[in-house]
Amino acid sequence: MTEYERSRTMPAQPEHVFDQAANIDQMGEWLPEALHVHADELPAVTVHEDRLDEDTSALLRAERDQMRLEWGTRDQGSYTGWLQVAGIGSGASEVTVHLSFFDDSHDPGEQRVGDALDSSLRRLEEQVRLRVDNAAG
Repeated sequence: MTEYERSRTMPAQPEHVFDQAANIDQMGEWLPEALHVHADELPAVTVHEDRLDEDTSALLRAERDQMRLEWGTRDQGSYTGWLQVAGIGSGASEVTVHLSFFDDSHDPGEQRVGDALDSSLRRLEEQVRLRVDNAAG
């Protein structure tokens, strides 16, 4: 099993960050650009990966009371992940994303996963900023 984790501080209340991250209709705005999530009957979702032009059955659970998203492949059980939002005071939050690959053939490698996590967290922060700025303005 291979695991990866990244964190990023965001200038917004944890509720705002979580709501943005958990919005299935807007996940494409922050997920790696090659991934698209389509809701079936929650928690069932389909993830389309452009790079392989492949659909994968997955599960996605949002636990707002815990500020946590959890996901993973449905049929083969080769991949899981979670996103946790925590308030750190002064109106800021820390977001942590963790990925676990149970099958080495599904692990894209440390460099690719690290870049994707960093990019996704940066894009999530941009979406959160847009939402907070629009709500304030």
